[in-house]
Amino acid sequence: MDEFSLKETNPNIPSKKKSMASAFDMVEPMEFLYIRIVKAKELFEDNDDLAYKPYVEVKVGNYMAITKVEEKMPCPEWNQVFAFSKERIHTTFVEIMTKAKDQEEDGGKGRVILDVNEVPKRAPPDSPLAPQWYKLEDLGGVCVKGELMLALWMGTQADEAFTEAWHSDAIGVSYEGVVNTKAKVYMSPKLWYLRVNVIQAQNLELTDKKRRPEVFVKAVFGDVTVRTKISSSRNVLSPMWNEDLMFVAAEPFENQLVLTVEDKVGNNKEEVIGKCVIHLGRLERRLGSKPVDSRWYNLEREVVNEGEDGNDGRTYNTKIQLRACLDGGYHVLDETTHYSSDLRPTVRQLWKQEIGVLELGILNATGLPQMKKKDGKGRTDAYCVAKYGQKWVRTRTIMDSSSPQWNEQYTWVVYDPCTVITVGVFDNHHFQGPDVDGARDSRIGKIRIRLSTLEIDRIYTYAYPLLVLHPQGMKKMGELQLAIRFSCSSYVNLLQVYTQPILPKMHYSHPLSLYQQECLRHQATQLLSLRLSRSEPPLRKEVVEYMLDYDSRMWSKRRTTANFQRIKAAISGLEYAFRFLETVSSWNRPFLTISVQLFLFFLIFFPHFIFPSICLYLCVIGIWKYRSRPIKPPHMDPQLSNVDRVVKEDLEEEFDGIPTCCKNNDVLRFRYNRLRIMAGQVQILLGDLATQLERLESLLNWRDPRATALFVGFSMLSGLLLYVVPLQLVFILSVVYFLRPPKFKSKLPSMPLNFLRRLPAKTDSLL
Repeated sequence: MDEFSLKETNPNIPSKKKSMASAFDMVEPMEFLYIRIVKAKELFEDNDDLAYKPYVEVKVGNYMAITKVEEKMPCPEWNQVFAFSKERIHTTFVEIMTKAKDQEEDGGKGRVILDVNEVPKRAPPDSPLAPQWYKLEDLGGVCVKGELMLALWMGTQADEAFTEAWHSDAIGVSYEGVVNTKAKVYMSPKLWYLRVNVIQAQNLELTDKKRRPEVFVKAVFGDVTVRTKISSSRNVLSPMWNEDLMFVAAEPFENQLVLTVEDKVGNNKEEVIGKCVIHLGRLERRLGSKPVDSRWYNLEREVVNEGEDGNDGRTYNTKIQLRACLDGGYHVLDETTHYSSDLRPTVRQLWKQEIGVLELGILNATGLPQMKKKDGKGRTDAYCVAKYGQKWVRTRTIMDSSSPQWNEQYTWVVYDPCTVITVGVFDNHHFQGPDVDGARDSRIGKIRIRLSTLEIDRIYTYAYPLLVLHPQGMKKMGELQLAIRFSCSSYVNLLQVYTQPILPKMHYSHPLSLYQQECLRHQATQLLSLRLSRSEPPLRKEVVEYMLDYDSRMWSKRRTTANFQRIKAAISGLEYAFRFLETVSSWNRPFLTISVQLFLFFLIFFPHFIFPSICLYLCVIGIWKYRSRPIKPPHMDPQLSNVDRVVKEDLEEEFDGIPTCCKNNDVLRFRYNRLRIMAGQVQILLGDLATQLERLESLLNWRDPRATALFVGFSMLSGLLLYVVPLQLVFILSVVYFLRPPKFKSKLPSMPLNFLRRLPAKTDSLL
């Protein structure tokens, strides 16, 4: 399994040399020749035909790039930047020629030739180099009428022009498609939980008053529809529900909430009694659990026949009572709970203090497979996407390379160490201008890194295997080399976080059901996909869903078996304890049996030594295991994921959606889908149980060095304290604490439980 293991690398990054440290100290420096084409003047004579469309052609050795074609004007402006990698420049001259479109063979109007060796170097934070005018010359070196304003300089990827530049490896891309190859930073929209408490309706007008109505409320927000139960109130004209309907909304609010009161009049038939539209901008934004005031809203209904009184066809005497608000005290879940990168509530007033900074250097990838064919040849146009918190980053696309080098660095503010950063690699299918119908960016692989497993201020430089699971089996898609560093700004705040609840207070005082969480998470994922796909360049739906593990709740026999094996591994210590007791009781080793008996007799006569002995024993184990603590961060483990033992039939079942695509009768299909949904819930429970057991195991295995150090220190202090304090007093205080009145109990989880939930588990290594 060495092929799928983590490999430590030694890149030539400035952070290894303190004297060379800079803002981009986590990546290898790359030098580029930047050429900014600003504008031109006097390209045409007064009597020239202005039907020609001017543009500029730049030649650097074998590389050629052209600007966009401007409209008919004598003084065109382009303001475009081109970047040529210095490693690929095998010439000493740069030729910049102005040309005119639609002229015979795009004839040239003049050119400028500059020496590459004379180009100045620029290093930020120096101000940008000022462009200057250059006189145009013909092919014979004679000056002609017309001037070109441009600037040339040597810089690195730290230059401000790096992200907007048209890079030399994308020269063959059209002007419309080059925007899809640039590096960008995206911010997730601010997400809110929209809560609508439907209380009652009043003065309903029913068409059939002889029949007992079956009235319910349907709420539509965007593409999501939720309905209440049928009212069981005896008053048919004023039914009551008192139900909560929840949605996910994103700022700026584009959709309106539409509520309709409907009556079920037959099989699959509903009659609309009234309708109201609510604008989200007018709703109250709630920070805590205090209920908002209820309001009455008028229900409008279209009347088929206008009345004799000549009204406008609408009635306003029916009303509905609601409590509608935007809940800002929750964290809107858009990721699975095991791989969350952000745990903050919506409103900024409830955010915790920042504890540090996360720096990520995306260096390069090697061994990427050919993802598509073009002109009869296989090629890969790879880019990376990293997601942490509300910030998404996308590197530039390296065209037609199986070993792309990005060397881009990004930074995030950290509020909680028990979070995960996700980095994915994709193949770009959208660099040919307008989108092709059905084209999707292909997955190459992704990795996850939990911050709590990283040592403070240490730079981790490893090559991570990119593993993707297909219906045919697991395949290694190459390796991604990263440099990552977690810096702490306040150790006090960092250690304090371990004693605090993971989620905001509202999740414990007014918890959401598991079903609600999953439905709302899917809504949040769809909303993020929609908003990010409208950026420029778009971060597409398939990319967002893959990064957020959209389909992680699907049934998989492989995952269930992996979770069962995790449980067995976590309770292996109990198996060892039972074997030890069997050895002692069987007298196979008399000296050991006698020693255990003497030790137990000692504890019987001196019972106050029992708990101090347990605490000191745990402390000794923790100190002993420090020598064998894990050095490498966790990564995708095929063996733990049970990929090496899975059969083809299980993979086909795992990739089969719901409803199933198997060719069976309807009854079998229904039973099979129902069984898979139930098995998916069992799979989740097994995974949660395995996670809790692994967290107990990680108390002493130094997976999270800060958490284990805290536990070892606590065990030592507890052992010394229990040695001094009488055992009876310990039991009395424990009984008083656990059986205290509800008035003195808090809805928030206790400090030990918060600490346990923050411990790392092996979920980070599951495919």
